This record gives sequence, C-alpha cells and structure tokens, in this order.
Amino acid sequence: MGNVLGMAQTPHDPSASAPTLTRREAIAGLASGAAALALPVQAQTVAAPSPASALLDDAAWRLLALKPESATSLGLDTGTHAALRGALEDRSAAGQAAVAALVRSDLAKVEAISDAGLDPVTRTSLAVVKSAYHTALDGFALPYGDVTVGGWRNTPYVVIQNVGAYIDVPRFLDSDHPVNTAADAEAYLARLAQFPAVLAGETERLKAAAAGGLIAPSFLIEKAIRQMGASLSAMGTGGGLVDSLERRTREKGIAGDWAARAREIVTKQVAATLERQLAELIAQRKLASRDAGMHTRPGGDAFYAWALRASTTTRMTPDEIHKLGLDSLADLQGRMDPILRKLGYTSGTVGERMTALGQDPRFQFPDNDEGRAQIIAFIQKRLTYIRAQMPRAFSKLVRGNLEVRRLPPAEEPGAPGAYGGPGSIDGSIPGKMWINLGTTRLHSTYSLPTLVHHEAIPGHVWQGEYSNQLPTIRAMLAFNAYSEGWALYSETLGDELGAYDDDPVGKLGYLQSIAFRACRLVVDTGLHAREWSREQAIDWFANTNGSGRDEVTSEVERYCSWPGQACGYFIGRSEILRQRARAVAALGKAYDLRDFDNAVVEGGNVPLDVLAANIDRYIAAKQAR
Repeated sequence: MGNVLGMAQTPHDPSASAPTLTRREAIAGLASGAAALALPVQAQTVAAPSPASALLDDAAWRLLALKPESATSLGLDTGTHAALRGALEDRSAAGQAAVAALVRSDLAKVEAISDAGLDPVTRTSLAVVKSAYHTALDGFALPYGDVTVGGWRNTPYVVIQNVGAYIDVPRFLDSDHPVNTAADAEAYLARLAQFPAVLAGETERLKAAAAGGLIAPSFLIEKAIRQMGASLSAMGTGGGLVDSLERRTREKGIAGDWAARAREIVTKQVAATLERQLAELIAQRKLASRDAGMHTRPGGDAFYAWALRASTTTRMTPDEIHKLGLDSLADLQGRMDPILRKLGYTSGTVGERMTALGQDPRFQFPDNDEGRAQIIAFIQKRLTYIRAQMPRAFSKLVRGNLEVRRLPPAEEPGAPGAYGGPGSIDGSIPGKMWINLGTTRLHSTYSLPTLVHHEAIPGHVWQGEYSNQLPTIRAMLAFNAYSEGWALYSETLGDELGAYDDDPVGKLGYLQSIAFRACRLVVDTGLHAREWSREQAIDWFANTNGSGRDEVTSEVERYCSWPGQACGYFIGRSEILRQRARAVAALGKAYDLRDFDNAVVEGGNVPLDVLAANIDRYIAAKQAR
C-alpha cells in the first residue's frame, strides 16, 4: 500500500526533533515592501469541470446526506438540499454500516480515476479522499468504536464523558442550526423529534459493546453519569433545548407555539430515551474497572495502533512517540529554565517552578462570574492584537469570522479547556472559540494568549476558512495531525510575530503550552501502551509540566476516551516546521514566511505526506520565477 492509498509514512526520521529556526529566518522577507502582499505563489484556482471533480462533488453530497449536521455547519443545507436541515445522523449500528458501505463504494470510484493531467487541486483532493477513506475503512473493520470519516474524534466508546449525542445534539442545535424563519424553526423541531431515535441507536451500540467485553473505565462512566444526570434534570421542564428555540424565535419575531411544541417532545420523548441511556451507563458502571488504557480492553492494542495511525498520519510506534515526547520536553524545559531564573524562580525542577508560577495570584482570575467575564474580555483583547499581525504572516488573508462562546455548563466537566473551529462556507455561521469556564482555574493570564492563537487566529478558525474555499469534499475531510499541528504551529507564529517580546511570563506560557503537547506524547502512550494508571498519568503530567491538576485531570481522562488523538499536535507541528526549514534552505533569499504559510493553508487539510508534496510544488514554483 502506497503512501497516498494508505496512511501516510512520515517523510523523515520520526524520532528527530523539528529544526529550530531563528526569528530572522522564520520571518525573512517581511520588510520587502507592499509587493510582497500579492497573492501567494501557490494560489489555488478553481479547476475546470472534469470527471474527477464531478465525482468528488457527488461523493461529498452522498456523505453529507448521511451526516446532515455537517451540511448545516458548512451552510450547505439550502436549495435542493434544504431537507438536510431537518435531519440528524443515524448513530445506530445500521447507520454506521451505511457510512462504511458508502465509503467503500466511493473509494472504489475514486481509485478508478487516473490523476494524470489533472490540476494540483484535484490531484490533492483525490489523494486526500483516498487517505481519509482507507483510514476510515480500517477503523470500521475493527469490532467496536466510533469512527469518523475525515475527522479527529475516533473513540472506542460510543457514549462517554465527552462523546455522544447527549452532548453533541444540544450544542449543535443551539450554536449551528439557524433559526431565521418559520421553516428553520420547523426544521429544529424535526431534528428534536429525531433525537430520541439517535439516542436509542447509541444505547443499543453501548449494550453490544458491553456484550463483547468493552466497557469504559469506571471514572469516565462516573463523569458521564453526572453530566447526563444534569442534562436529564434540566429536561424536566424542557431545559436548553426548549430555551434556545424559544429565545431565537422571539428575537426574530417568528410567530408560533414553538416552545410548547419543543417542550412536548423534550419532556415526553427525549427525556425518556435519555433516561434509558443513563440506566445502561449505570449498569455498566457496576461492571467497570479503573483500568485506564486500551491495552486492557479486548483487541485494545489493535485499536490503539489504528488510532495512532489515524491521528498522526504516520506509522510511528508507541515507543517512538514516547521517546519523541521525552526528548522534546527536555529541550523545551531547557529553554524555560533561564527565563524562570531571571524571574526569581531558581529552586526546584522546571515543573515545580511552573507550578509555583501558576499559583501566583497575579496571573489568576477570580473563580466566579466576574472572573469569567474577565477571561472573555482578555480573549477579545488578544484577538484584536493577533488580527493586526496577520498581514505579516500571510500574503492572502481570510476574514477570521468568529465568536467566543462559553461551553454549555453541562458539558464543561468532561471537556478540555477550550476548542475551536471554522464556521460555514458562506460566513453566515461564524467560527467558534469555545472556552471552558466551569472553573477559572483552567486558565491564567499567561496561558490564554497562546490559547487564542491555537483555537482561533491564526489557528483552527483561521485555517478552516482557507479549507472552506476548496471543493466541498475538502471542507469536510480533516486530518488530526494537520489540524492540530497547524494550530500548535500557530502558537509558534504568535511568538515569532512578537507576542511575548516584552512579556517573559507570557513567553513561559507559550513554551509551557508546547511542552504540554510533548507531555501528551508521553502520557497517551504511557496510558495505552505502557500500562500507566490514571493517577500515575495525572501525577507525572502535573509534576513534570507544572500544569494545574484540574486541567491535567480533564486532559488525562480525555486521552482515555480518545486514544491517540493527543499525539497529533506535536507530530504535526514538527512536520510543518521541518517543511519550513526545507523551504528556507531551498529558497534562500527568495523565501518569504507569508508565501510559505499560504502554501500550507491553501493546500488544505491533508495527511503529512500530501503536505510535503504541496510544499514541493510551492518550492518549485518559487524557484521557477
């Protein structure tokens, strides 16, 4: 199986650290004048209609028909596809089988097409589909798991503290489902009416997994039970599912008995079905152990091997990833040590000194609503700053259309500190930076700036807007190593653009954030391949990186439910930096950071070997000038 048709091989020694460029090398060419702000060397153009592009477009719509929420999030559920606005994905075993069958059929059609003579955009799109579909089919062939097609959230567990329709559907209906007309409100109710069937389908898969010996760790089930119980309690009077529709129809002046109709569905149908799902989790809790890793589950080693491939688009082994994490962490902490010493933190390990820094009240927010408001205001201020720097890093800009929103409180206990992503293709639905404000202890004044760079600009929201300009199938398919690698690289861009020039504590926050992702390599492989316990992982992470225990606990539990996903960040960033160093060496004075960054984002979300091919074309085009 070749690099494109299967999971991509890493195009370099996986244990090697990414080359480090000086700031002068990284931002070379920024003073070369206004002419440099022209379109990038590798600007994407719309290909002429061809059998290949038509097939890719048809494949996108066939997949969207099975994943209608994605059609809404992308703003594509209009016109002849308007019926998708009133549908939810079938999460039952039959629904999963239908997706697998479609992927298998469309992959055969894509592989029958020769890419000879095709434009670079279409060739890249074919390579992306082949890689994503092969990976998904390998996942569907495993005896259990929730497999995404071109996505990052692969998990062995159908419903757990951060996975399941009980979390996804309410958040989606409130944030992405538009309510601008009576038809939109009817579509909302149609989706609400389908919600019980979606929950029931998941519950049957939960039962089937347990019958096959797969039960989640007890500490994850306990957290899911608490969250689901809170959701169920709110449904007694309707809760957020009713409030969202009532508020938005009122704001838009849409006449109708929307709240009463929604409440009827929620209190009599959704609540009863969710209660049965909760009962199944309670039953499984009695059988669950505290074993954290996949190595203790039936077929767990095979699932973890696949999850690592899916998340990193490499064939790196757990041992290679573990070593990369340890080696990189030592290098990063070597950079943090002198900064800490200058600030007067001279005693103890770097982790111990960062723990002390994190306890300094000067860098904390009050753990109350006032502190939550301060965090939102802080984020907005940092967004204003980093937006102004974008012409220095990109030769072709996007809008950066986003809003900052607090995670739904019922979701916060099982969620990370933040996450983000782009909005709809037409811009009608803004991108989101979701921030977890369950406790303000998750955030500090020195950690929030780099979080903004990662989740919003120039990270997930910013990069996603470039992908949204590509063919529809490319806006849908994503690769964890690229998505998270770019977001982590965005943190480095923030540093190189001067975000911490007069802020040594902020610089420590940036370095700690990169080190945090190196720790993830160690902890994820420790849990799933080295028999680490939950408590061992939390202790090692908190003590080594100096991160808060609240944050680390949530992180470790996330790695237990999303095996392998946490390894994509550092591996992806390392490859982007390696490709950048290659471009600097090949182009010399002709290198411009803005052109390189545009080559990466305009090439779209790709596996790492396709990224290397995109940079090959960028370098060749630049040299030909």
